[in-house]
Amino acid sequence: MTRNVTTIGFDADDTLWHNEQYFRLTQSRFASLLADHGDKDHLHERLLAAERRNLGHYGYGVKAFVLSMIETAIEVTDAKVPAQVISELIEAGREMLACPIDLLPHAREAVEAAAQTHRVLLITKGDLLDQERKLAQSGLGDMFDAVEIVSDKTPAIYATIFARHGNGPDKGLMVGNSMRSDVVAMIDADGWGVFVPHGLVWEVEHAEPPHSSPRFHEITDLGGLASIVTDIG
Repeated sequence: MTRNVTTIGFDADDTLWHNEQYFRLTQSRFASLLADHGDKDHLHERLLAAERRNLGHYGYGVKAFVLSMIETAIEVTDAKVPAQVISELIEAGREMLACPIDLLPHAREAVEAAAQTHRVLLITKGDLLDQERKLAQSGLGDMFDAVEIVSDKTPAIYATIFARHGNGPDKGLMVGNSMRSDVVAMIDADGWGVFVPHGLVWEVEHAEPPHSSPRFHEITDLGGLASIVTDIG
């Protein structure tokens, strides 16, 4: 029997395990340290602007986030930010890099079930060392046929990955919590996209759902993935 999907890709952060909550906690700490130079919303806007313009230079992940916090601190204080504040921001980054891995509901079961019938990939972006650490601590590493840690998720990158490890993107399915990176980009590569919403979403990852596409699906949590995969065939 010819399958419509032969390879399933999983996003990592906030799809298989918690991640964004640690960024939010550190962002609150950042706002507290710089409270004399703006309210929380203003500081958030300045930090988000720095993150957006730095993506092409630093990429994604904790280290990029820390550099953007430091840059924003320098900007909002007119280059008068105390060295102690810079030190605390660096320490906050170290703490983020040591955060425990807490799997999301049904994560292990979803990967195990998919691996019994399909090739399964982990496709994530971010800092190489940190993503490798999280995967190792998650206990899920041995379940994947391949792991791809990429600088970004675009239709071209998906096409390359699913050709390398599968039968091309049209026979591939991507599961993730980012509408922009995990779903829309995969569908634009002629693949299938399954959106698993997470309560916390980084603004950079926002995109409108591609409701008009027959290759778009949404589930409330990973417990609903198996039935979607069965329906697609």
